[in-house]
Amino acid sequence: MVSDNVDELIQLALAEDFGEGDVTSNYFIPEHLRARAVLSPRTKGVLSGVDVAARVFKAVDPTLHTEIYLHDGEAVGAGAIVMLIEGSARSILGAERTALNFIQRLSGIATMTRRYVKAISHTRCRLLDTRKTTPGYRLLEKAAVRHGGGVNHRMGLYDRAMVKDNHLTTQGGLGHLQTCIFKLKAEKPDVEVELEADKLEQVVSFLTLEGVDYILLDNMSPDQMRQAVQLRGSRATPLLEASGGITLETAPAAAETGVDFISFGILTHSAPSLDLGLDFSIASR
Repeated sequence: MVSDNVDELIQLALAEDFGEGDVTSNYFIPEHLRARAVLSPRTKGVLSGVDVAARVFKAVDPTLHTEIYLHDGEAVGAGAIVMLIEGSARSILGAERTALNFIQRLSGIATMTRRYVKAISHTRCRLLDTRKTTPGYRLLEKAAVRHGGGVNHRMGLYDRAMVKDNHLTTQGGLGHLQTCIFKLKAEKPDVEVELEADKLEQVVSFLTLEGVDYILLDNMSPDQMRQAVQLRGSRATPLLEASGGITLETAPAAAETGVDFISFGILTHSAPSLDLGLDFSIASR
């Protein structure tokens, strides 16, 4: 998947890098020199942003030839050939850093996501991302989560109502909550409703409401999560999402409680970039 706004992002990234021109290449690389470059990871990981990187090269120079060998979502090892780029040496060098910035960042997210997904793969629990994304890059970063095997939470404020503690303090009572849920469901039937609970007493109260699709179990212990699952019983809804304070090491225990989802902000706000680089050579004449 390529984000709807990827071309705009690419142009912004290239503009901040090129400025008034690539003085290094323009003064030190002959204008007619041809080259080839191979995009490869330096370590193992999961790819995301391959198509975006290819679009960067084409944005710099439409005459560049790109050939993709490995695709988004594929696990790779060090030295694997992801993409071949051929054409103007100046163009390849000018596009290199921006292309790498995109694919390294997005592949880092996919790689971390795959690690977390594997940690809970022995359960039916699914891994979610959050809205803690780089401004402007949300669609790309959420695609990277999917490439790593995760599931997207809401894309923005518009596609799910998520009533958190700060919302709950503005108005009081279950009656008010139920009125708001009914109004939303009547006017926007496709929008789901999620309520945040940081105490089991809130879970009990929220289970009495109609139209609640999810309950977020915020910063609860595995024992509390297990009790929340028992409180829901055999009902199909609301689905239960655990979040807050859960790490890669503690994720299996949380997933084993029977919750439906665990959400992690770390996937998009703190994933280290995957190390990829270009192996550059002068094309034979």
